This record gives sequence, C-alpha cells and structure tokens, in this order.
Amino acid sequence: MKYKAWFQCIAGCPGRRPLNEIIYKCPECGALLEVRHDMARLKQRDAQSWKRLFDKRFRRTEWPFGSGVWGKKEMVNPHVDNENVVSLFEGGSNLFWADRLGHELGMKDLWVKQCGNDHTGSFKDLGMTVLVSQVKQMIAEGQHIPAVACASTGDTSAALAAYCACAGILPIVLLPKDKVSNAQLIQPIANGALTLALETDFDGCMEIVQELTARENIYLANSMNSLRIEGQKTVAWDMVQQFDWHPPDVVIIPGGNLGNVSALGKGFEEWKELGIIDEMPQIICAQTQKANPLYLAYKKNFKEYKPVRAQKTLASAIQIGNPVSINKAIRTLKKFNGIVEQVTESELANAAARADRTGLFACPHTGVALAALFKLHAKKVIDPKARVVVISTANGLKFTSFKIRYHQGEIEDVKARYANLPKPLPPKFNAVRDEIYRFLDKRF
Repeated sequence: MKYKAWFQCIAGCPGRRPLNEIIYKCPECGALLEVRHDMARLKQRDAQSWKRLFDKRFRRTEWPFGSGVWGKKEMVNPHVDNENVVSLFEGGSNLFWADRLGHELGMKDLWVKQCGNDHTGSFKDLGMTVLVSQVKQMIAEGQHIPAVACASTGDTSAALAAYCACAGILPIVLLPKDKVSNAQLIQPIANGALTLALETDFDGCMEIVQELTARENIYLANSMNSLRIEGQKTVAWDMVQQFDWHPPDVVIIPGGNLGNVSALGKGFEEWKELGIIDEMPQIICAQTQKANPLYLAYKKNFKEYKPVRAQKTLASAIQIGNPVSINKAIRTLKKFNGIVEQVTESELANAAARADRTGLFACPHTGVALAALFKLHAKKVIDPKARVVVISTANGLKFTSFKIRYHQGEIEDVKARYANLPKPLPPKFNAVRDEIYRFLDKRF
C-alpha cells in the first residue's frame, strides 16, 4: 500500500506542495508549513494491526525499521526510499522511572524521557534523520543541493553535522561566537562541518541562515523546516509504545524555538485520529525567565505575542527571544490544555542538581523542565497521582562546565543547594575513616 504525505500551510491556505520541493513557508501568506499525511489511507489498517507492526520493528535490526523514527516510516516520510534513509539508530530512548525523585515530591508516577541518549546526545537527531534523508532522496532524484545549513546554539549543529557526514553531504553551521559549550562546539568540527562563529546571538544567526537559504541553493535544516517535526513527533509515539500503548497524563518539555511543543502535539493528535490512543495528555512548556516570549504570551491568554531580547542563560540552547514555531506552539497548547511556566537561573540549576542526586545527569534545559515541575507541583497544579513525563532534551555530559561551576559555587546569582566537591585528605587510613564517619553522621 502506497502512503502519501505533503506540505500544507498551517494557516489554512489551499494547495499542497510535494515533500521534495524546496519550500519552508506558505507562498500565499508567509505562514509556516506542516507535513500532512493521507489519514484515510492510513486508517485502512486498523489500530491493532499498527501496534503489532510497530512492536515487531521496535529496536530490531531490519533496515531501516529498527530506528525509533523509521520504524513508523509510513507515518513519518513514506516518500524516502529505504536505501536513501540516513539513520544512526535514533529514537526509542530510555524512559527512566524517576521513582526516588517522585517519592521526594510525593508523586507516584514520575518519568524522564532520556532523549539525550541519542547518537549525538540530544533529541535533535530525531528530526535530522528525516530531513537529511529527504535531502539524500532529492539528490538521488537529480536535484542539485550543494549543502545543508542551520543556525544553532549547539545541539542542532551536532545532529546536522553527524547525519550529513554519514550521508556524504556538506553541512554548514552558523553558531553565536563564544556562546556554545566546548562539548557542543567540537561535534560539528569533528564531523567536518563548515562551522562559522558569528558575533551575534542565536536570533541573529537565524536571520542570516534564512537569508542564505532563500537566496542560494542551500537547504535549510532549522525547525521552521517542518520535515524536522516529523521526526521529533516520534517522542510522543515512543512514550505511548513504552507505556504499553497508553499516553501519559502530563508531558513537560523545555521550550526555545518551540518546534518540539508542536511536534509532541502532532504525534498525539495523529495517533488519536488513527485510534491507536483514546486520550491525549496535557502539555506543559517550561521557559527560562531570561528567554520567555511564550510565557509572556501565555500570561495574556495568547491574545498578544511580542518577541523579546533573550538574555544570557545557563540553558543556552533555549536562549531564543523570537521562536520561529511560536504560532504552531500556541495552537498546540490551546488544544492540549497547555500551561507555560518560567523558572529562574537558580531554580533550574538547583533542579538539575537535585535530580542528579537521584540518579539522573540532567542538562540545564532539562533543569528548566524539572524546575517547572517542582513549581507546579508545589502549587498543586499537577495531580500527584498523575503519570508525568519530563522530556530530557540533551545529555548532561555536554554541559560538564555548567555542572562543575555549580558545585564550585561559581555561577552568579545561584546558591548551590546541592554542591558536592571532592574532599582533599592526606593518604592515611585514619583520616579517610574519620571523614567517612563524619559524613555518615551528618547524613543520618
């Protein structure tokens, strides 16, 4: 059975555009596009049959279906030939039962979706596999695409560089100079990307890459390209499948450029329409106080939106004042009983450190989502009996300097409540024994 998908305007303008057309916005109104699927054809296979098929493929070795993304190829991008799929076995990441942290909070069913366990250490792999695969398909069909470009604060550039390196396509990365961690910067460098450090912020990089890809024959890899969303929506599907085909009650996700918010919503909506799930969760978006345009719009019931000048934040990947997916995110939150919460630098740093004490190793962006959870739980906005999933967007190992500075008490305006530094001691048995017992006495 041949499945179909196409681009269509999110504002409702008529007309369909093929996925192999280089287009990012509606030519009629300028709104973003989204990928639509032939749901009538997908419904010709019943929900139980889809479940059996996806369970058969999940994390197995048949190419390319062992990928958490391409295991649902019919609903992601059915137009890419299997030999043109560029996959690094992304998706299907660990759903960590945060039992100890939940117990501390008085929550019975708290989980953390570990998207940072993907190949390049962030959820960006999920969207990039779809986008780069589509580019490889277009090149195979005869289109001339010399390079793929993105603006990034780190994780997008890492994913783009890795997938392009795997495909043999040139990646071009525009980064804000001196505003990306070394662990993130080294990834596109190592994978051979043309890496350009611009003396501006992410929003400035985004302006230039949009102009570059509009004027030159270079393909845009940022999330305003809705192919990315098709991969990122599989986070929702992962959770449903990992919970034995039931959605969680609440999902909390950090928000920057806001593509992930709409991606989650799209995933849940499509599976509800197909009868794979019966209910949809509440979606909560968390922002840092220093880059909070969605939060400010939420406080005005989404009746007014204004970009902000994003300030420097520990959560550098979401230091975005003018998110390109703002309208998609607002539309999603309205459908999903959405809440937007903001957190301070101190709250996010201490939330990440507190979670680390229970077995996690949270990046600062996951710290934003955790801090929002703590605040909303304290306000009794979240039912303590609800099944709650916090989306961890990146691997904490990318942010070791943030963690070291936290434990050394070197982060401005952050009182490190969970600091834990090595204790220097002489190489003597009695000194080691006495320090251990002093520590145990304090702990118990």
